Amino acid sequence: MARMEPQVEELPDNRVRLTVDVPRAQLEHAVEHAASDLAENVKIPGFRQGKVPMPVLLARVGRERLHSEAVESHIGGWFMNAAARSRIRPVEQPEYDYELPETPDADWRFTATVSVQPKPEPADWRQLEVPTPEAEVPDELVDHELNVLRSSVAELTPVDGRPAQPGDTVVVDLVVEGQEPQRDYIVELGAGRLVPELERALLGMSPGETQEVRFERSEEEAGTVELAVKEIKEKVLPPLDDDLAHAASEFDTLDQLRSDIESRLREQIQEEIEGAVRAAAVDQLVEATGVQASGPLVDARARTLLNNLARSLAARGLSLETYVSLSGVSPEQLTEQIRGEAAQSVARELVLEGVADKLGIDVPDEEVEALVREEAEAAGDDPDELLQRLRDAGTFEDLREDIRLRAALDRVAAEVKRIPVELAEAREAIWTPEKEKPETPTKLWTPGTKETA
Repeated sequence: MARMEPQVEELPDNRVRLTVDVPRAQLEHAVEHAASDLAENVKIPGFRQGKVPMPVLLARVGRERLHSEAVESHIGGWFMNAAARSRIRPVEQPEYDYELPETPDADWRFTATVSVQPKPEPADWRQLEVPTPEAEVPDELVDHELNVLRSSVAELTPVDGRPAQPGDTVVVDLVVEGQEPQRDYIVELGAGRLVPELERALLGMSPGETQEVRFERSEEEAGTVELAVKEIKEKVLPPLDDDLAHAASEFDTLDQLRSDIESRLREQIQEEIEGAVRAAAVDQLVEATGVQASGPLVDARARTLLNNLARSLAARGLSLETYVSLSGVSPEQLTEQIRGEAAQSVARELVLEGVADKLGIDVPDEEVEALVREEAEAAGDDPDELLQRLRDAGTFEDLREDIRLRAALDRVAAEVKRIPVELAEAREAIWTPEKEKPETPTKLWTPGTKETA
């Protein structure tokens, strides 16, 4: 597959003009796609839909329409590939300039003019100090995991003669004012899945009882939920002994099981510490560099994060509206939080892109293709088809950039100064004139939608 090598002309006001050469093979592929789509929709007497030969199709729709369909359906992907390869970040839809190809068996060229996000010059990350705790495993955490294991093999038995109490599993109908009812909703009391007002109301209720609960959605707005308890079950836990270890694991004794749990927890804690250090390192670098992300890039990322949240909730049987009603967060607060996460996510990518540029990090096609083939084979997909879809959609270059930014973050995380948490806390406790400056709102970050860094 030929590699597009776009030419970049810098224009005033953070605008660029990309000149993109589309290889013949890609143009032929686009024309074949367009012909297939047109053949599915064009009715020609004597031919079944989708089975119209190319000469007959050309005679009916014309070469100009076929080539126009091919360009319009693929030019966005070609542009995004070229933008990603040129490492520019468009902040608006580009203005295209081109003449339709006369034939698909030759290379083709178009230009795209677009406003882009300015690239920051990253601060010296080697001077940043990142608090890094030790990976300690409290006994209480091991005990908790053992109890979780006990709970996983515990029996749920119906409760008779008493109301709901902490730890019980309750089957309940939730009727939220102005929303679709949630029927047969299963919740473990104390697990924190409901707002505190609803959990407190469920405690002490018995099957067949109904209660209307009022709770605060925000400082200015309240909501009403009708609770109807249908069933209560309690867990009967097995004894914490060697028999449990033998029945619930590959170990013969409780001591062996406990040692294994402690070892796994230590590894998990170390991974969490490393993830937190990486996030803190790039956040400090964003602050030290003074990166401020805004505009269409942040808008698009916020929409992606919101869609991801909606899909996650749908998988749990909840709508976004119900989640907002039950969480105590107003729609405006949720929107503000997601936009803050989006802004910080984009700011991280911008500063890591500056690091990658500074270090000259490049990712060859072979590395991207190897990752795609590995993931395709694991999912049972055809690697070649997946690679072609990624290239057509313009996401092949997005994946290359993801790998590149991850490599930049690896370098930053490895070279910052890791200091003990106690030292960082001691320094924080020392007054300095800078601490008198007004505080700015903290921006949260989700490892994106793109899940890159």
